[in-house]
Amino acid sequence: MLFNSYEFLFLFLPVTFAIYFWIARKGREPAIAWLVLASLFFYGWWKPIYLLLLLASTIANFGFGLILGQAHRLGRQTAGKRWLIAGVVFNLGLLGYFKYANFAVDSLNAVAGTQFHLETVILPLAISFFTFQQIAYLVDAFQGQAREYRFAHYALFITFFPQLIAGPIVHHRDMLPQFMRPGALSPQAWNIAIGLSIFALGLFKKTVLADGVAQYASPVFNSAATGGTLTFFEAWGGALAYTLQLYFDFSGYSDMAVGAARMFGIVLPVNFHSPYKATNIIEFWRRWHMTLSAFLRDYLYIALGGNRGGKLKRYRNLMLTMLLGGLWHGAGWTFIAWGALHGLYLCINHAWRHIANRLFPSPAVPASVTRALSWTLTFIAVVIGWVFFRAGSVDAAAAILRGMAGVNGIALPNALAAQLGSLWPLLANIGFQTYLGGGSLFVLNWLWIIILTPIVLVMPNTQEIMRNFYPGLHLHQTKHDDEIQPLRTFKNRIAWQATSYWAIALSALASLGVLAMTSISEFLYFQF
Repeated sequence: MLFNSYEFLFLFLPVTFAIYFWIARKGREPAIAWLVLASLFFYGWWKPIYLLLLLASTIANFGFGLILGQAHRLGRQTAGKRWLIAGVVFNLGLLGYFKYANFAVDSLNAVAGTQFHLETVILPLAISFFTFQQIAYLVDAFQGQAREYRFAHYALFITFFPQLIAGPIVHHRDMLPQFMRPGALSPQAWNIAIGLSIFALGLFKKTVLADGVAQYASPVFNSAATGGTLTFFEAWGGALAYTLQLYFDFSGYSDMAVGAARMFGIVLPVNFHSPYKATNIIEFWRRWHMTLSAFLRDYLYIALGGNRGGKLKRYRNLMLTMLLGGLWHGAGWTFIAWGALHGLYLCINHAWRHIANRLFPSPAVPASVTRALSWTLTFIAVVIGWVFFRAGSVDAAAAILRGMAGVNGIALPNALAAQLGSLWPLLANIGFQTYLGGGSLFVLNWLWIIILTPIVLVMPNTQEIMRNFYPGLHLHQTKHDDEIQPLRTFKNRIAWQATSYWAIALSALASLGVLAMTSISEFLYFQF
């Protein structure tokens, strides 16, 4: 079930909410049991058969957790380590079969010339998310940082519907204690108001902004996939449209997840914090998919040795972490290329920091110039990465990148060129060309880009708007010292309050979000 669907908005969410707090009057355990059942229904709405997989995974990991907890209490570290390895292998085995089996067989056939055949394995919803979440739980249980003796509580931790489908990846210690605190079983007006406000912002981002600009990204990537030749503005228009689509799609879903949970009095970790404002790739990954970044850092990069053992091993560990992070996002060479690219970016970023501190102990140019150049380079690098992330094949990605590099020339629609008057001969003299048709599409594509880019770069994000009301766990700490005063003053004025002004404004955004739900539009992280 999708958050941006009539079934969720007008049936599932209000019914689940009302019955949860009604049952909660009879006790915590019945309320938790109801929320688990509702969450399983939410998951099974797409394909009920995969409920069996989710339940089997949850039951098995609950058992592993009990054994690991007992081993830690009794000081049996060797036995605990064996059970931890068994649990991790079990989880990765499930993930490997359902997500990578077809990719592995197809790749083997392509490389070795074999003809092995495997029936198409349909990817279960959220298997990447609940697999990583349970691996984190097993590691925490092994270390004595988490334990759970009641299956219903553990099942809620895994299946809680706001965070089930596309994250955030939560820790047991962050979520379950919130259900146990005093007052958790009574609806709170503040939580409902805050949750609805955050959800409304997310719905608007998804259905109006993300889906609005998506229609200009798909034709470009489809053309590249079918061997089309893309000129400079066509390629950049498609790449930037997808860059913005992904931003508002992921940001919108993250807001809706946080908002839906907050209505139940649960504060989820923040998963998204204006990543396109980052001035380097290290900062980008501290802002983008923040819970995944933390998981990869804590359970993979550090496990590989982190920055211990010298710079070469650090760069090796960064590359391995990002390669596996890319593969986690999808079973395809384009995702591996995307991960490798970001691994290379991170290695260059760390190396440059080390070199720059030695070569330029004092700033050589004004800080504002350095920041502008750093942001530009970072943003272009991210856009290039998204081309691989979206393209259906490496060849299609290469076709778009050739267009972005100007290899296929620079061209404008004939109708637009005719409107440029005396400017057009000057452009033609430096190599600009024209083509018939597509003038309206071209103008609308770039109009969306021109409108949405300032929103991404200037406007405060949801956490900043809701900053006075604890909008999420593990908030990103943003430095505003380098912002110009008018911009800082503008952002400070946009702070949510329980006023009629905000109620009217957010109701309007929510209404637009609902009206924009003209067709089913899955989240880009929906089936991961």
